[in-house]
Amino acid sequence: MNNSTPHQYTTQVENFAAWTIRNRWTILILTILVTLGAGYGAKNIEFLNNYRIFFSEDNPQLQAFDELQKVYTKDDQVLITMTPAGGNAFDPKFLEAIEWTTAEAWKLPFTTRVDSITNFQNSVAEQDDLYVDDLIINPSSLSQEELDYAKATALSEPLLSERLITPETYVTGVNVTMTFPEKDITEGTVAAEAVRDLERRIKFNFTGIDVHLTGMVMLNNAFTESSMLDMQTIIPLMYLGIIISITLLLRSVSSTVSVLGVIFFTTIASMGIMGWLGIDMSPPVSTAPTMIMTLAIADSIHFLVTFLREMRLGREKRAAIIESIRVNFTPIFLTSITTSIGFLSMNFSDAPPFRDLGNVVAIGVMIAWLMSMIFLPAVVAILPFRVKIAEQGEVTFYDRFASFVIGFRKPILVGSVAIIGLMAFFIPRIELNDQWVNYFEEQIEFRTDTDYTMEHLAGIYSIEYSIPAGESGGISNPSYLIKLDEFSTWYRSQPNVKQVVTISDTFKRLNKNMHGDDESYYKIPDQRDLAAQYLLLYEMSLPYGLDLNNTINVDKSASRLIVTVENITTRELREVIQNGANWLSANTPDYMHVTAASPSVMFAYISERNIKSMIGGTLGAILLISIILMLALRSFRYGALSLIPNLVPAILGFGAWALLEGTMGLSLSIVTGMTLGIVVDDTVHFLTKYLRARNEKGLDPDEAIRYAFHSVGKALVVTTIILVVGFSILSLSSFYLNSSMGQLTAIVIFMALIADFLFLPALLLTIDGRKVSKPVNSTLLTNENEPQPA
Repeated sequence: MNNSTPHQYTTQVENFAAWTIRNRWTILILTILVTLGAGYGAKNIEFLNNYRIFFSEDNPQLQAFDELQKVYTKDDQVLITMTPAGGNAFDPKFLEAIEWTTAEAWKLPFTTRVDSITNFQNSVAEQDDLYVDDLIINPSSLSQEELDYAKATALSEPLLSERLITPETYVTGVNVTMTFPEKDITEGTVAAEAVRDLERRIKFNFTGIDVHLTGMVMLNNAFTESSMLDMQTIIPLMYLGIIISITLLLRSVSSTVSVLGVIFFTTIASMGIMGWLGIDMSPPVSTAPTMIMTLAIADSIHFLVTFLREMRLGREKRAAIIESIRVNFTPIFLTSITTSIGFLSMNFSDAPPFRDLGNVVAIGVMIAWLMSMIFLPAVVAILPFRVKIAEQGEVTFYDRFASFVIGFRKPILVGSVAIIGLMAFFIPRIELNDQWVNYFEEQIEFRTDTDYTMEHLAGIYSIEYSIPAGESGGISNPSYLIKLDEFSTWYRSQPNVKQVVTISDTFKRLNKNMHGDDESYYKIPDQRDLAAQYLLLYEMSLPYGLDLNNTINVDKSASRLIVTVENITTRELREVIQNGANWLSANTPDYMHVTAASPSVMFAYISERNIKSMIGGTLGAILLISIILMLALRSFRYGALSLIPNLVPAILGFGAWALLEGTMGLSLSIVTGMTLGIVVDDTVHFLTKYLRARNEKGLDPDEAIRYAFHSVGKALVVTTIILVVGFSILSLSSFYLNSSMGQLTAIVIFMALIADFLFLPALLLTIDGRKVSKPVNSTLLTNENEPQPA
């Protein structure tokens, strides 16, 4: 706080206000030039299109997945789901389309492997010789008997059934494996565009085939598409919402123009500084412009409402500007600081994009404060304002509302406490769920294609293991293979599991082949050397690109097991993972006890980890904001008291969310810290006006409450409406993390207004009673010339 006396502080602020008016044209020109210089940094912003951006380097699930990819291949998949018009995947004409697509997929950029029912490496034995070849070659020339054999083989093969072909054989898939050199950020986009082009060529060359694209490559591309779509739709909607809201609420064209100037320059400068700092664009960060615009309006509204009120009371324009700056300078600075602290608490998030979002918005909030206190007064001084003089003794809605609160203080307080307790009771019912497919609205093509694939062909969510065999070459050890087979058999018996891919199935198939395809020999070979010979013979027969490098490691000391599950919640997925860990621990030797890994596993735990990491950040923000408020208010009592209405909105918001939605994802875990700084604003403005009335004007609690409502009631309502509209527009995002965050934030902000209009006044009246407190020496509260409420 400023160490000068209240009178000196007031004089300094008034001198500053006069300076902004005197240099208004210089300020306008400098603002444009500085904004252009800062905004030039936006050229450095790149769009990140990889699901890995949501995980910090020390995330244990990411580390486990990285270790798995080091052992096998670091690749991503594209699954091309194809459905024939006739509903028969083994129709020769449709098989020609599959064969053609398989061949064309090899030509896609970064492709290292292609798997389909046509090129499946089917093994057959003749006496002591093992032959491996494509399951289907030139399908138009095959007899019905050969087609029936191919169909029976595909449906009985664990590597194909429920993965690339359905039991009903009405839909199949071509799985493309891509390995990116990671030299250019556009590699994923290039690959996705090439796959989309292949989709178009399939539909052009083969009529009546329905094609859907999914997989990690398409997921990554969907992040970019979602961000671009949001920036093209939400930001224009935001500007439209701002224009309509301000025009209706303030009924002043000049006010609307001046606010648009503030948010335009604030947004440009913030995005430019983001580029200069090397922060890249991601779906969460794409919401930063909308948030910054929304929060910038709040600062401007407080200045304009006070300015317009002063003019309605008869002050001339210059005096009204100076008075508005004097009244709002420190409160708006204080609310900007607390809002920034709330967003900076997002640096504790386990997801880097939310750290970036918090930092960018925090920067934007402070730029908005500068714009509101320097640029806005200068523009207001330039623009014409016509204001109708208010009638003497006019009673406003806020005066009547104050009387209502004062008259029913006890029922309001008791009712508020009861409702808060009830809503807190519902919060534990919220379930953590991060199904990454559901991050995208159905208007995103990736979402519809993936939903179709999960419903008609294969699950997208997977659990992977690299299970050690305890020694080099140990994967041929029958004891290891038996345990591996038991583990896969156990997994196949679990609910929600669609498919298990394991090398033990290959060994069983080879054992059957080498015994004249006798089904009784479809089991693990009894001898290690025999199993090793089978594997060697099989590997030597495989063509380039279809080897076992994605299944076994180099020295054959470990193998990869992949479990594919249905479209289940992340809570259910965590249960499946834990059950798998328990089975391994209870039924296998120590060297086989490993941690599950995969993108699905990473997303299954991200919300849980993020909430734990955000607890520290939120508590730190609460502590820091508390200290700032105590120092600013020069009162431990009121500083501590202010925390209650600041935490209540989060309780009410999350309680309402538990009743309305019941599930929470990654983004919602940061809402408490993020909104904490925002909801403090209402409390600070209301409390400072209340204390000014108590300590400077000597009013009793009842009259002080009337004064607070009369002075700041309209500004709080207007800013709340603007904030709710802004974050509600954000809820229209095609990306669920953003839309849900916008929805819950809007709810919390609305609850904050209710808490500050009902709960806080009732609490102050109950605690202070009717005693008149002694004056408090605080520069924050100085407003000697502010007119009394009517």
